[in-house]
Amino acid sequence: MNSNNNRLRTWTEQGNVTIPQLFFQFYKELNIEDEEALIVIHLLAFHMEGNNFPTPNDLMSRLSMSDNEISTRLQRLMQKGFLEITRDVDEGGKLYEKYSVYPLWERIMQAIEMKEQKQSAASVRQEEGEIFRLFEEEMGRLLSPLELEKIGQWLDEDKHSPALIKEALKEAVFASKMSIRYIDRILLEWKKKNITTPKAAQIQSEQFREKQSFNRQPTRSPQQQETQSTNKVQFYNWLEERE
Repeated sequence: MNSNNNRLRTWTEQGNVTIPQLFFQFYKELNIEDEEALIVIHLLAFHMEGNNFPTPNDLMSRLSMSDNEISTRLQRLMQKGFLEITRDVDEGGKLYEKYSVYPLWERIMQAIEMKEQKQSAASVRQEEGEIFRLFEEEMGRLLSPLELEKIGQWLDEDKHSPALIKEALKEAVFASKMSIRYIDRILLEWKKKNITTPKAAQIQSEQFREKQSFNRQPTRSPQQQETQSTNKVQFYNWLEERE
């Protein structure tokens, strides 16, 4: 019984082989076959044991594969750009070779970045589709071909973000001036003023309304000012903007 306990202690105190979780998530996507993945895992295990360049015979002692099959799969891993043989110098100044799986981790990171880019692009397309729906909803009709083309130009040529276009649409709705021409003028003036975010656009509009309110106050009686406070908030007439 004590002998079994000692063996158990030895097993549990052995160093664990570190295999990134991302390897299991992406190796199939990278077209790495299961047998090749198993070889990679054993290479990592040998590395943990201090053997950086195990031979096919070393690997065959742990795998249910022939020497020839292991050699072939190692070669394929290198041809696919997942594995490489590098050279290093030990403490005694002796040159030695070792397997490096760094190219594999690099490819996994590239796969992650590509997936994130695809997700981001899909999100942008969804947001852009929402823009057209919002315009039709606010205008209460289908957009004309020219209107669709203009909105597409804002997105593709002028590089306005969907969020900024939504803010310009909101500005037009509040001002009761629902037209593509009016919104186009808003976006043009924002671009001239280097306004690229909804927050910056909101601040600019608030500053305008505060200025308008301040300029009107001296010419009005208290009663008129009270009436003014209940009237509709003043909005910028973007079509009157001058160069």
